[in-house]
Amino acid sequence: MARSSSPLVNKASPTEASPTEQRRLLRARRSSKRVTALRPEAVLDATLPGTEQQDDPGVIAAATAPKRDATLSDETLAVHAGEKMGKNGAMDTDSIATPIVSGTTHWFKSSHDLIAFKEGRRHSFEYGRYGNPTVKVLEDKISALERAESTLVTSSGMNAIVATLLALVPPGAGHVVTTTECYSEARAFIGDKLSKMGIKVTFIELNDMETLKDVLDQGDVTLFYTDCPTNPHLKCIDIKLVAELCHRKGALVCIDSTLASPMNQKPLTIGADIVVHSATKYIAGHHDVIAGCISGSDALISRIRAWNHDLGGAISPDAAYMIIRGLKTMALRVETQNHTTLRMARLLENHPKIERVYYPRLISSPWHHIAKSQMTGCGGVISFEVASDLHGVMRFIDALEIPFIATSLGGCESLVLQPAVMSFWGKSDEEKAKNGIKDNLVRFSFGIEKFEDLRDDILQALEKI
Repeated sequence: MARSSSPLVNKASPTEASPTEQRRLLRARRSSKRVTALRPEAVLDATLPGTEQQDDPGVIAAATAPKRDATLSDETLAVHAGEKMGKNGAMDTDSIATPIVSGTTHWFKSSHDLIAFKEGRRHSFEYGRYGNPTVKVLEDKISALERAESTLVTSSGMNAIVATLLALVPPGAGHVVTTTECYSEARAFIGDKLSKMGIKVTFIELNDMETLKDVLDQGDVTLFYTDCPTNPHLKCIDIKLVAELCHRKGALVCIDSTLASPMNQKPLTIGADIVVHSATKYIAGHHDVIAGCISGSDALISRIRAWNHDLGGAISPDAAYMIIRGLKTMALRVETQNHTTLRMARLLENHPKIERVYYPRLISSPWHHIAKSQMTGCGGVISFEVASDLHGVMRFIDALEIPFIATSLGGCESLVLQPAVMSFWGKSDEEKAKNGIKDNLVRFSFGIEKFEDLRDDILQALEKI
């Protein structure tokens, strides 16, 4: 709603009133109630020539203000959701910064107060493993960004994946369909651990929709799980199409959207039932805290939350505070990373010492049309193959001055790694080939450094091979 000046409230000047009266007047002027109190016909009259209200600047402002969408922008939600715009009153505070509630247990005023809490008539907290006010603020903030009913924040991204799978796929009867390109540790857990629990597991290629249809036609699929985009080849799956196919057969869809971030992709809005993130990456954004998150409907998140209580995957309030702080700048960080990475991908695509660039925002990418349809940006990670061998690529990486040689992604600092060394050192050529890992493959996670500095650093390092 528009916030017009004083004619609708009080024509007295606050500078002419007593200090108490000044505060009262200023509070009144900040209140949006003066606009909502307008009669609909008054607003309509204000737009018609020859009416008395047309001369009232307060009414004119109310009548001509642009309509605001029901959902605020991601930039605003990242700053205010769960806090000033909190929906459940997790914090009763006038502090702009969310306080860290470090207490592990919460007390009740009386037995009746406790019963009201147990019956859901009173919002409160009981024990740190079940919930915490600081953590709740973070969960509400992520829910707003994902357009989700509910979010569970966990101690790590892997914990989020495991809790989701254990909660939603029944042992002895469940069937998980996943892709060969999903996160390697999740793939190992699904293939090794779930199968030992009597859960049927089927692996398919990322965009093999015909095989997916055939598997779904068997009628016993519980959950489809994959990453989008994938790591390290940045492949994308058509989430909307997969959701339509799975839902026809009663199967749930879970998307790991870590490499996109909530700023670039919202799987729940295009059909997915669950979205998970390693919140360590873009959401926290500073390479200083480990966490995971799961977003979806109240019903599904409640089931996962119950399992996570047993797994002990609670995040500390200190870590939650750090993520809340990091989230406030996520829109700015991700916008910079999107911009830098696309420019760099285009530059490298035309460099004589680069054989191939993997980035779905490139028109040359086989995933471009999918990324364009469901993503507003493709994030800060690219992979590329250098025209050299294992040791030549090592020389290139060692010659870089700005990025750290390190795993992870999505933070303020740029990181670089050679998957053949970082993740597959000592592995057979067959295993590397099965995962699409070549000795000359480089994965680069761009931070928020100046594009020109990163460009010059990469170009000089390429001259070393």
